[in-house]
Amino acid sequence: MRRRVFLNGAAMVIVSAASGGIDAAAAQGIADVEDGPQCEPWKNWRGDPHEGPLALVRAAVLASNAFNAQPWLFKVTRSRIELYADVKRNLGMFDPYLREMHLSLGCALENLMLAAAANGYRASLALLPHKLLPAPPNPRPELVARIELSAGEPAVSELYEAIPRRHTNREPYDTGRALPSGFPDALVRLAAEEKQVRVFVFTGDSEREKIADIIDAAGKLNMADPDVRRGIQPWLRASKEQTQALRDGEPAYRDPSMPPPLQPYKKLLLTARLFGVVAVRDRYDCEQALRAGRIWQRAHLLATAQGVAARVENSAVERIDHERRQNGEPRCAAQIAELTGDLRWQPTLMFYMGYPTIAAPIAARRPVADVEL
Repeated sequence: MRRRVFLNGAAMVIVSAASGGIDAAAAQGIADVEDGPQCEPWKNWRGDPHEGPLALVRAAVLASNAFNAQPWLFKVTRSRIELYADVKRNLGMFDPYLREMHLSLGCALENLMLAAAANGYRASLALLPHKLLPAPPNPRPELVARIELSAGEPAVSELYEAIPRRHTNREPYDTGRALPSGFPDALVRLAAEEKQVRVFVFTGDSEREKIADIIDAAGKLNMADPDVRRGIQPWLRASKEQTQALRDGEPAYRDPSMPPPLQPYKKLLLTARLFGVVAVRDRYDCEQALRAGRIWQRAHLLATAQGVAARVENSAVERIDHERRQNGEPRCAAQIAELTGDLRWQPTLMFYMGYPTIAAPIAARRPVADVEL
């Protein structure tokens, strides 16, 4: 399987392609584990039961994250894990306020908490509040969460078991297959106990059309900005060998034997049967970004457990960041507010879902040794 980057008008769009036919695993959106060191973390994600809390980090590093920058570091003792933002792994002007970095950290935190329960720990979580700001010139690791661990009874969940099967699927989805009737409501309920996070879902044809238009236009505007393109350039991998060596980033190479991706991009978006928005009260609050990341990871794991494919498509929220950075009129925020019907909830992550037609590729991951302080 290969993942590739191509230009769709002015917007850079990342899509994936798989070699061979669609087998039973592909029909469920489950990719086979590739060979190579970059895939080892997906194979040994449970770890050795005798290694203690380090086993939880093995699950955490498989989390969803922006541009596969893997911006996390962990300090592990027998009774505590501290999660740090590895700020030097930022995306530059692509993510000017480190908002997507902290969403990524929230995703890792959700995996870690699920793994804690499954491995027989009681986990007490403390988030360290602060405002999201641009990366400093000489960034240093920043503590964002502390997890205190004590003995408990193992509680293995459906979401925990889905961790090694959760992969981002950027291929067209099956337009002829509707999602289960209760699935949208299940996504909304994932944030039911959160006071600062809410999930909105949209399944109607007219809503999906509007969202696809917003995303398509925002992506083109974002990628027309040379500063944005420079921000992601360090995370594009030019060859499979480079991906294997660095074990991070998004492959920018293409298998010439693969058919061309679906054009135009809006057509790809509209193969989704559901669009969603994860919103918070303050988009630039660290704690709320972490909580929103946890909700997204939970949503993607729930989808994976039910054989549903999913992808973050955050061009519209990134556009909100860039309008703020440039002191421009907040047009994109207003467009999304028309859909949610509530300006008090600020979108921080957008996604779409549907049944897969092709298995998702497996993203490279660095080993635990590389992310332990």
